Amino acid sequence: MRVIEPLYAEILRRNQGETEFHQAVREVLETLDPVLERRPELVDARIVERTCEPERQLIFRVPWSDDSGDIHVNRGFRVEFSSALGPYKGGLRFHPSVNLGIVKFLGFEQIFKNALTGLPIGGGKGGADFDPKGRSDAEIMRFCQSFMTELHRHLGEYTDVPAGDIGVGGREIGYMFGQYKRITNRYESGVLTGKGLGWGGAQARTEATGYGCVLFTAEMLRTRGESLDGQRVAVSGSGNVAIYAIEKAQQLGATVVTCSDSSGYVVDEKGIDLALLKEVKEVRRGRISEYAELRGSHVKFVPGTGLWNVPCDVALPCATQNELHETDALALVRNGVKAVAEGANMPTTPEAVRVFQEAGVAFGPGKAANAGGVATSALEMQQNASRDSWTFAHTEERLAEIMRHIHDSCYTTAERYGTPGNYVVGANIAGFELVADAMLAQGLI
Repeated sequence: MRVIEPLYAEILRRNQGETEFHQAVREVLETLDPVLERRPELVDARIVERTCEPERQLIFRVPWSDDSGDIHVNRGFRVEFSSALGPYKGGLRFHPSVNLGIVKFLGFEQIFKNALTGLPIGGGKGGADFDPKGRSDAEIMRFCQSFMTELHRHLGEYTDVPAGDIGVGGREIGYMFGQYKRITNRYESGVLTGKGLGWGGAQARTEATGYGCVLFTAEMLRTRGESLDGQRVAVSGSGNVAIYAIEKAQQLGATVVTCSDSSGYVVDEKGIDLALLKEVKEVRRGRISEYAELRGSHVKFVPGTGLWNVPCDVALPCATQNELHETDALALVRNGVKAVAEGANMPTTPEAVRVFQEAGVAFGPGKAANAGGVATSALEMQQNASRDSWTFAHTEERLAEIMRHIHDSCYTTAERYGTPGNYVVGANIAGFELVADAMLAQGLI
Protein backbone atom coordinates (compact mmCIF):
# COMPACT_ATOMS: atom_id res chain seq x y z
CA MET A 1 0.00 0.00 0.00
CA ARG A 2 3.04 2.32 -0.23
CA VAL A 3 1.61 4.01 -3.35
CA ILE A 4 -2.01 3.79 -2.32
CA GLU A 5 -1.94 5.23 1.22
CA PRO A 6 -0.71 8.74 0.34
CA LEU A 7 -3.06 8.79 -2.64
CA TYR A 8 -6.03 7.86 -0.48
CA ALA A 9 -5.10 10.54 2.06
CA GLU A 10 -5.13 13.11 -0.75
CA ILE A 11 -8.54 11.87 -1.96
CA LEU A 12 -9.94 12.31 1.56
CA ARG A 13 -8.55 15.84 1.68
CA ARG A 14 -9.98 16.82 -1.71
CA ASN A 15 -13.40 15.16 -1.24
CA GLN A 16 -14.30 15.95 2.35
CA GLY A 17 -17.54 14.62 3.79
CA GLU A 18 -18.23 12.22 0.90
CA THR A 19 -18.17 9.02 2.97
CA GLU A 20 -19.74 6.70 0.40
CA PHE A 21 -17.25 7.86 -2.23
CA HIS A 22 -14.37 7.34 0.22
CA GLN A 23 -15.59 3.79 0.89
CA ALA A 24 -15.90 2.91 -2.79
CA VAL A 25 -12.45 4.30 -3.61
CA ARG A 26 -10.80 2.57 -0.65
CA GLU A 27 -12.36 -0.78 -1.60
CA VAL A 28 -10.80 -0.54 -5.06
CA LEU A 29 -7.46 0.99 -4.10
CA GLU A 30 -6.58 -1.59 -1.48
CA THR A 31 -6.61 -4.29 -4.17
CA LEU A 32 -4.42 -2.50 -6.73
CA ASP A 33 -0.93 -2.72 -5.20
CA PRO A 34 -0.05 -5.96 -7.06
CA VAL A 35 -0.96 -4.34 -10.38
CA LEU A 36 1.08 -1.22 -9.70
CA GLU A 37 4.09 -3.31 -8.64
CA ARG A 38 3.98 -5.28 -11.90
CA ARG A 39 3.22 -2.27 -14.07
CA PRO A 40 5.22 0.80 -12.97
CA GLU A 41 4.13 2.66 -16.12
CA LEU A 42 0.70 3.05 -14.51
CA VAL A 43 2.29 4.78 -11.52
CA ASP A 44 4.38 7.07 -13.74
CA ALA A 45 1.29 8.09 -15.73
CA ARG A 46 -0.68 8.67 -12.51
CA ILE A 47 -3.48 6.48 -13.84
CA VAL A 48 -4.96 5.84 -10.38
CA GLU A 49 -5.10 9.53 -9.50
CA ARG A 50 -6.72 10.35 -12.83
CA THR A 51 -9.24 7.51 -12.49
CA CYS A 52 -10.33 8.76 -9.06
CA GLU A 53 -10.99 12.30 -10.31
CA PRO A 54 -14.18 12.73 -12.37
CA GLU A 55 -13.76 14.24 -15.81
CA ARG A 56 -16.72 16.49 -15.07
CA GLN A 57 -19.07 17.16 -12.12
CA LEU A 58 -22.37 18.93 -12.74
CA ILE A 59 -24.63 20.37 -10.03
CA PHE A 60 -27.69 22.36 -10.99
CA ARG A 61 -30.96 23.81 -9.71
CA VAL A 62 -34.25 22.05 -10.54
CA PRO A 63 -37.26 24.34 -9.90
CA TRP A 64 -40.76 22.90 -10.32
CA SER A 65 -44.32 23.47 -9.16
CA ASP A 66 -46.64 20.97 -7.49
CA ASP A 67 -50.35 20.48 -8.25
CA SER A 68 -51.26 23.25 -5.78
CA GLY A 69 -49.02 25.72 -7.55
CA ASP A 70 -46.42 25.78 -4.78
CA ILE A 71 -42.85 26.09 -6.03
CA HIS A 72 -40.11 23.66 -4.98
CA VAL A 73 -36.37 23.72 -5.64
CA ASN A 74 -34.33 20.52 -5.79
CA ARG A 75 -30.71 19.90 -6.66
CA GLY A 76 -29.69 17.86 -9.69
CA PHE A 77 -26.39 16.06 -10.27
CA ARG A 78 -24.49 14.38 -13.08
CA VAL A 79 -20.95 13.10 -12.54
CA GLU A 80 -19.30 12.19 -15.85
CA PHE A 81 -16.49 10.10 -14.41
CA SER A 82 -14.65 8.35 -17.24
CA SER A 83 -14.99 8.25 -21.01
CA ALA A 84 -11.87 6.14 -21.64
CA LEU A 85 -13.91 3.22 -23.01
CA GLY A 86 -16.93 5.01 -24.44
CA PRO A 87 -19.65 7.58 -23.71
CA TYR A 88 -20.50 8.10 -20.05
CA LYS A 89 -23.12 5.53 -19.05
CA GLY A 90 -24.99 5.21 -15.78
CA GLY A 91 -28.35 5.72 -14.16
CA LEU A 92 -30.24 8.61 -12.61
CA ARG A 93 -31.45 8.25 -9.01
CA PHE A 94 -34.34 10.31 -7.59
CA HIS A 95 -34.27 9.97 -3.80
CA PRO A 96 -34.04 12.39 -0.84
CA SER A 97 -30.66 10.89 0.16
CA VAL A 98 -28.97 11.84 -3.12
CA ASN A 99 -25.96 14.11 -2.70
CA LEU A 100 -22.67 14.60 -4.52
CA GLY A 101 -20.83 11.95 -2.48
CA ILE A 102 -23.40 9.26 -3.27
CA VAL A 103 -23.45 10.16 -6.97
CA LYS A 104 -19.64 10.05 -7.06
CA PHE A 105 -19.54 6.66 -5.33
CA LEU A 106 -22.05 5.28 -7.82
CA GLY A 107 -20.20 6.82 -10.78
CA PHE A 108 -16.83 5.49 -9.60
CA GLU A 109 -18.25 1.97 -9.29
CA GLN A 110 -19.82 2.38 -12.73
CA ILE A 111 -16.43 2.87 -14.40
CA PHE A 112 -15.28 -0.64 -13.53
CA LYS A 113 -18.70 -2.28 -13.81
CA ASN A 114 -19.09 -0.98 -17.34
CA ALA A 115 -15.54 -2.01 -18.25
CA LEU A 116 -16.21 -5.57 -17.07
CA THR A 117 -19.09 -5.96 -19.52
CA GLY A 118 -16.62 -5.83 -22.39
CA LEU A 119 -18.87 -3.27 -24.12
CA PRO A 120 -17.75 0.22 -25.23
CA ILE A 121 -19.22 2.34 -22.43
CA GLY A 122 -17.65 4.72 -19.94
CA GLY A 123 -18.77 5.48 -16.40
CA GLY A 124 -21.11 8.12 -14.99
CA LYS A 125 -24.06 8.60 -12.64
CA GLY A 126 -26.58 11.24 -11.72
CA GLY A 127 -29.85 12.09 -10.05
CA ALA A 128 -31.60 14.52 -7.76
CA ASP A 129 -32.65 14.84 -4.10
CA PHE A 130 -36.28 14.66 -5.25
CA ASP A 131 -38.68 12.17 -3.65
CA PRO A 132 -41.19 10.81 -6.19
CA LYS A 133 -43.18 8.96 -3.51
CA GLY A 134 -46.66 10.39 -3.09
CA ARG A 135 -46.31 12.69 -6.09
CA SER A 136 -48.84 12.71 -8.92
CA ASP A 137 -47.92 11.83 -12.48
CA ALA A 138 -48.28 15.51 -13.39
CA GLU A 139 -45.89 16.59 -10.64
CA ILE A 140 -43.33 13.97 -11.67
CA MET A 141 -43.66 15.07 -15.30
CA ARG A 142 -43.00 18.70 -14.41
CA PHE A 143 -39.99 17.74 -12.30
CA CYS A 144 -38.54 15.52 -15.04
CA GLN A 145 -39.04 18.25 -17.65
CA SER A 146 -37.26 20.81 -15.47
CA PHE A 147 -34.45 18.34 -14.72
CA MET A 148 -33.92 17.56 -18.41
CA THR A 149 -34.11 21.22 -19.44
CA GLU A 150 -30.80 21.73 -17.67
CA LEU A 151 -29.20 18.32 -18.20
CA HIS A 152 -29.91 17.96 -21.94
CA ARG A 153 -26.97 20.14 -22.98
CA HIS A 154 -24.54 17.59 -21.52
CA LEU A 155 -26.10 14.48 -23.10
CA GLY A 156 -25.89 12.67 -26.42
CA GLU A 157 -25.64 9.13 -27.74
CA TYR A 158 -21.88 9.61 -28.23
CA THR A 159 -21.42 11.77 -25.12
CA ASP A 160 -23.45 10.72 -22.08
CA VAL A 161 -26.30 8.21 -21.95
CA PRO A 162 -28.29 8.09 -18.67
CA ALA A 163 -30.69 5.34 -17.60
CA GLY A 164 -32.93 4.71 -14.61
CA ASP A 165 -32.05 3.83 -11.02
CA ILE A 166 -33.89 4.11 -7.69
CA GLY A 167 -36.94 6.33 -8.18
CA VAL A 168 -36.49 6.49 -11.95
CA GLY A 169 -38.40 3.94 -14.01
CA GLY A 170 -40.11 3.85 -17.39
CA ARG A 171 -42.47 6.71 -16.51
CA GLU A 172 -39.65 9.09 -15.59
CA ILE A 173 -37.49 8.04 -18.55
CA GLY A 174 -40.45 8.74 -20.84
CA TYR A 175 -40.99 12.24 -19.51
CA MET A 176 -37.27 13.04 -19.75
CA PHE A 177 -36.95 11.60 -23.26
CA GLY A 178 -39.93 13.64 -24.42
CA GLN A 179 -38.39 16.84 -23.06
CA TYR A 180 -35.00 16.04 -24.61
CA LYS A 181 -36.68 15.44 -27.98
CA ARG A 182 -38.65 18.66 -27.72
CA ILE A 183 -35.62 20.80 -26.83
CA THR A 184 -33.20 19.31 -29.36
CA ASN A 185 -35.68 18.67 -32.20
CA ARG A 186 -34.05 15.23 -32.67
CA TYR A 187 -35.37 11.70 -32.20
CA GLU A 188 -32.08 10.53 -30.73
CA SER A 189 -33.30 7.29 -29.22
CA GLY A 190 -29.82 6.26 -28.05
CA VAL A 191 -29.54 9.18 -25.61
CA LEU A 192 -31.50 7.44 -22.81
CA THR A 193 -31.94 3.76 -22.02
CA GLY A 194 -34.73 2.02 -20.18
CA LYS A 195 -37.24 3.34 -22.70
CA GLY A 196 -40.63 1.81 -23.46
CA LEU A 197 -40.65 -1.13 -25.86
CA GLY A 198 -42.76 0.80 -28.37
CA TRP A 199 -40.30 3.67 -28.71
CA GLY A 200 -36.78 2.28 -28.69
CA GLY A 201 -36.59 0.20 -25.52
CA ALA A 202 -34.98 -3.23 -25.25
CA GLN A 203 -36.63 -6.51 -24.33
CA ALA A 204 -35.35 -7.89 -20.98
CA ARG A 205 -34.01 -4.51 -19.80
CA THR A 206 -36.47 -4.44 -16.90
CA GLU A 207 -35.39 -7.90 -15.78
CA ALA A 208 -31.68 -7.55 -16.56
CA THR A 209 -30.11 -6.44 -13.26
CA GLY A 210 -31.93 -9.03 -11.16
CA TYR A 211 -31.50 -11.77 -13.75
CA GLY A 212 -27.81 -10.95 -14.15
CA CYS A 213 -27.18 -11.07 -10.41
CA VAL A 214 -28.65 -14.57 -10.21
CA LEU A 215 -26.77 -15.73 -13.31
CA PHE A 216 -23.51 -14.51 -11.76
CA THR A 217 -24.38 -16.36 -8.55
CA ALA A 218 -25.03 -19.54 -10.52
CA GLU A 219 -21.56 -19.22 -12.10
CA MET A 220 -19.94 -18.82 -8.67
CA LEU A 221 -21.71 -21.93 -7.43
CA ARG A 222 -20.75 -23.82 -10.59
CA THR A 223 -17.04 -23.36 -9.81
CA ARG A 224 -17.76 -25.15 -6.52
CA GLY A 225 -19.63 -28.00 -8.13
CA GLU A 226 -23.10 -26.77 -7.15
CA SER A 227 -26.12 -25.09 -8.73
CA LEU A 228 -29.03 -22.96 -7.56
CA ASP A 229 -31.44 -25.84 -7.88
CA GLY A 230 -32.81 -26.70 -4.44
CA GLN A 231 -31.03 -23.82 -2.67
CA ARG A 232 -32.77 -21.64 -0.08
CA VAL A 233 -32.34 -17.97 -1.01
CA ALA A 234 -32.80 -14.76 0.98
CA VAL A 235 -33.35 -11.56 -1.01
CA SER A 236 -33.56 -8.03 0.39
CA GLY A 237 -35.56 -5.31 -1.28
CA SER A 238 -38.76 -5.52 -3.32
CA GLY A 239 -38.02 -3.12 -6.14
CA ASN A 240 -37.09 -3.93 -9.71
CA VAL A 241 -33.79 -5.67 -8.95
CA ALA A 242 -35.18 -7.79 -6.11
CA ILE A 243 -38.32 -8.84 -7.99
CA TYR A 244 -36.44 -10.11 -11.01
CA ALA A 245 -33.70 -11.70 -8.93
CA ILE A 246 -36.49 -13.67 -7.24
CA GLU A 247 -37.98 -14.56 -10.62
CA LYS A 248 -34.72 -15.87 -12.09
CA ALA A 249 -33.76 -17.74 -8.90
CA GLN A 250 -37.12 -19.49 -8.95
CA GLN A 251 -36.66 -20.35 -12.63
CA LEU A 252 -33.36 -22.01 -11.72
CA GLY A 253 -35.00 -24.14 -9.03
CA ALA A 254 -34.29 -22.14 -5.87
CA THR A 255 -36.77 -21.35 -3.11
CA VAL A 256 -36.73 -17.65 -2.24
CA VAL A 257 -38.07 -17.09 1.28
CA THR A 258 -37.60 -13.36 1.96
CA CYS A 259 -38.02 -9.88 0.55
CA SER A 260 -38.25 -6.48 2.18
CA ASP A 261 -38.79 -2.74 1.98
CA SER A 262 -37.98 0.18 4.28
CA SER A 263 -40.77 -0.84 6.69
CA GLY A 264 -39.54 -4.40 7.34
CA TYR A 265 -39.32 -7.84 5.76
CA VAL A 266 -41.40 -10.95 5.18
CA VAL A 267 -40.49 -14.62 5.58
CA ASP A 268 -42.49 -16.94 3.33
CA GLU A 269 -41.44 -20.54 3.95
CA LYS A 270 -43.46 -21.78 0.97
CA GLY A 271 -41.51 -19.48 -1.33
CA ILE A 272 -42.32 -15.93 -2.40
CA ASP A 273 -45.47 -15.70 -4.52
CA LEU A 274 -44.02 -13.60 -7.31
CA ALA A 275 -47.33 -12.68 -8.95
CA LEU A 276 -48.65 -11.36 -5.63
CA LEU A 277 -45.43 -9.47 -4.91
CA LYS A 278 -45.60 -7.77 -8.30
CA GLU A 279 -49.24 -6.86 -7.67
CA VAL A 280 -48.42 -5.28 -4.31
CA LYS A 281 -45.25 -3.43 -5.31
CA GLU A 282 -45.64 -2.66 -9.02
CA VAL A 283 -49.40 -2.15 -9.34
CA ARG A 284 -50.59 -1.04 -5.90
CA ARG A 285 -47.23 0.52 -4.96
CA GLY A 286 -47.96 -0.77 -1.45
CA ARG A 287 -45.85 -1.83 1.53
CA ILE A 288 -44.40 -5.29 1.99
CA SER A 289 -46.71 -5.86 4.98
CA GLU A 290 -49.61 -5.98 2.50
CA TYR A 291 -47.98 -8.99 0.85
CA ALA A 292 -48.00 -10.81 4.20
CA GLU A 293 -51.66 -9.90 4.83
CA LEU A 294 -52.77 -11.14 1.42
CA ARG A 295 -50.54 -14.23 1.26
CA GLY A 296 -51.80 -15.97 4.38
CA SER A 297 -51.07 -16.78 8.00
CA HIS A 298 -47.95 -18.84 7.21
CA VAL A 299 -46.12 -15.64 6.15
CA LYS A 300 -44.42 -13.62 8.86
CA PHE A 301 -43.94 -9.86 8.56
CA VAL A 302 -41.18 -8.43 10.75
CA PRO A 303 -40.94 -4.64 11.08
CA GLY A 304 -37.50 -3.04 10.92
CA THR A 305 -34.22 -4.82 10.18
CA GLY A 306 -33.02 -8.37 10.84
CA LEU A 307 -33.63 -10.08 7.51
CA TRP A 308 -30.13 -11.58 7.39
CA ASN A 309 -30.85 -13.64 10.51
CA VAL A 310 -33.10 -15.83 8.33
CA PRO A 311 -31.17 -19.04 7.50
CA CYS A 312 -30.32 -19.40 3.81
CA ASP A 313 -27.85 -20.99 1.39
CA VAL A 314 -27.61 -17.91 -0.85
CA ALA A 315 -28.01 -14.24 0.08
CA LEU A 316 -28.78 -11.53 -2.49
CA PRO A 317 -28.77 -7.99 -1.03
CA CYS A 318 -30.80 -6.02 -3.58
CA ALA A 319 -32.00 -2.96 -1.63
CA THR A 320 -29.47 -0.15 -1.11
CA GLN A 321 -25.93 0.72 -0.08
CA ASN A 322 -24.51 -0.49 3.25
CA GLU A 323 -27.54 -2.55 4.22
CA LEU A 324 -25.60 -5.68 5.18
CA HIS A 325 -23.32 -5.15 8.19
CA GLU A 326 -20.70 -7.22 9.96
CA THR A 327 -23.19 -8.64 12.47
CA ASP A 328 -25.46 -9.64 9.56
CA ALA A 329 -22.56 -11.37 7.82
CA LEU A 330 -21.68 -13.27 10.99
CA ALA A 331 -25.29 -14.43 11.29
CA LEU A 332 -25.35 -15.58 7.66
CA VAL A 333 -22.08 -17.49 8.10
CA ARG A 334 -23.36 -19.12 11.30
CA ASN A 335 -26.44 -20.26 9.40
CA GLY A 336 -24.38 -21.83 6.61
CA VAL A 337 -24.56 -19.35 3.72
CA LYS A 338 -22.57 -20.52 0.68
CA ALA A 339 -22.74 -17.55 -1.67
CA VAL A 340 -23.55 -13.84 -1.50
CA ALA A 341 -23.98 -11.62 -4.56
CA GLU A 342 -24.70 -7.89 -4.54
CA GLY A 343 -27.76 -6.95 -6.56
CA ALA A 344 -27.62 -3.38 -5.23
CA ASN A 345 -24.65 -1.02 -5.41
CA MET A 346 -22.25 -1.56 -2.47
CA PRO A 347 -24.89 -3.01 -0.12
CA THR A 348 -22.25 -4.87 1.94
CA THR A 349 -19.98 -2.98 4.32
CA PRO A 350 -16.20 -3.64 4.12
CA GLU A 351 -16.30 -5.39 7.50
CA ALA A 352 -19.04 -7.74 6.28
CA VAL A 353 -17.11 -8.50 3.09
CA ARG A 354 -14.10 -9.55 5.19
CA VAL A 355 -16.30 -11.89 7.25
CA PHE A 356 -17.50 -13.62 4.08
CA GLN A 357 -14.03 -13.90 2.59
CA GLU A 358 -12.46 -15.25 5.80
CA ALA A 359 -15.26 -17.84 6.04
CA GLY A 360 -14.71 -18.99 2.45
CA VAL A 361 -18.12 -17.79 1.26
CA ALA A 362 -18.30 -17.01 -2.47
CA PHE A 363 -18.83 -13.24 -2.60
CA GLY A 364 -19.79 -11.41 -5.82
CA PRO A 365 -19.27 -7.62 -5.59
CA GLY A 366 -21.84 -5.34 -7.21
CA LYS A 367 -19.56 -4.07 -9.95
CA ALA A 368 -19.58 -7.64 -11.29
CA ALA A 369 -22.77 -9.22 -9.99
CA ASN A 370 -25.19 -6.41 -10.86
CA ALA A 371 -23.62 -5.39 -14.18
CA GLY A 372 -26.43 -7.07 -16.14
CA GLY A 373 -28.55 -3.92 -16.09
CA VAL A 374 -25.99 -1.63 -17.69
CA ALA A 375 -24.93 -4.40 -20.07
CA THR A 376 -28.49 -4.64 -21.38
CA SER A 377 -28.64 -0.85 -21.56
CA ALA A 378 -25.63 -1.03 -23.87
CA LEU A 379 -27.48 -3.65 -25.91
CA GLU A 380 -30.39 -1.19 -26.11
CA MET A 381 -27.97 1.45 -27.45
CA GLN A 382 -26.76 -1.07 -30.02
CA GLN A 383 -30.30 -1.72 -31.22
CA ASN A 384 -31.04 2.01 -31.37
CA ALA A 385 -27.91 2.67 -33.44
CA SER A 386 -28.84 -0.01 -35.97
CA ARG A 387 -32.58 0.78 -35.96
CA ASP A 388 -33.17 -2.80 -34.87
CA SER A 389 -35.23 -4.64 -32.26
CA TRP A 390 -34.32 -7.99 -30.73
CA THR A 391 -36.53 -10.66 -29.16
CA PHE A 392 -36.61 -11.25 -25.42
CA ALA A 393 -34.94 -14.64 -25.89
CA HIS A 394 -32.09 -13.20 -27.97
CA THR A 395 -31.46 -10.37 -25.50
CA GLU A 396 -31.55 -12.73 -22.53
CA GLU A 397 -29.09 -15.02 -24.29
CA ARG A 398 -26.72 -12.09 -24.85
CA LEU A 399 -27.14 -11.12 -21.16
CA ALA A 400 -26.24 -14.66 -20.06
CA GLU A 401 -23.13 -14.58 -22.29
CA ILE A 402 -22.03 -11.25 -20.81
CA MET A 403 -22.54 -12.42 -17.21
CA ARG A 404 -20.49 -15.55 -17.90
CA HIS A 405 -17.79 -13.37 -19.44
CA ILE A 406 -17.78 -11.08 -16.38
CA HIS A 407 -17.57 -14.03 -14.00
CA ASP A 408 -14.77 -15.71 -15.93
CA SER A 409 -12.83 -12.46 -16.23
CA CYS A 410 -13.03 -11.88 -12.45
CA TYR A 411 -12.21 -15.50 -11.66
CA THR A 412 -9.15 -15.75 -13.94
CA THR A 413 -7.83 -12.31 -12.94
CA ALA A 414 -8.01 -13.25 -9.25
CA GLU A 415 -6.04 -16.42 -10.02
CA ARG A 416 -3.49 -14.48 -12.09
CA TYR A 417 -2.81 -12.18 -9.14
CA GLY A 418 -2.55 -14.98 -6.57
CA THR A 419 -5.94 -14.66 -4.88
CA PRO A 420 -8.01 -17.53 -6.33
CA GLY A 421 -11.73 -17.27 -5.65
CA ASN A 422 -11.53 -13.61 -4.55
CA TYR A 423 -14.05 -11.94 -6.83
CA VAL A 424 -13.48 -8.52 -5.24
CA VAL A 425 -9.83 -8.52 -6.28
CA GLY A 426 -10.68 -10.05 -9.65
CA ALA A 427 -13.39 -7.52 -10.47
CA ASN A 428 -11.39 -4.50 -9.34
CA ILE A 429 -8.21 -5.43 -11.18
CA ALA A 430 -9.89 -6.69 -14.36
CA GLY A 431 -11.96 -3.50 -14.66
CA PHE A 432 -9.07 -1.23 -13.71
CA GLU A 433 -6.66 -2.74 -16.24
CA LEU A 434 -9.13 -2.28 -19.10
CA VAL A 435 -9.61 1.39 -18.23
CA ALA A 436 -5.92 1.96 -17.50
CA ASP A 437 -4.78 0.52 -20.84
CA ALA A 438 -7.23 2.77 -22.70
CA MET A 439 -6.05 5.82 -20.75
CA LEU A 440 -2.39 5.05 -21.52
CA ALA A 441 -3.20 4.70 -25.22
CA GLN A 442 -5.11 8.01 -25.34
CA GLY A 443 -2.39 10.13 -23.75
CA LEU A 444 -2.51 12.71 -20.98
CA ILE A 445 -6.13 13.87 -21.18
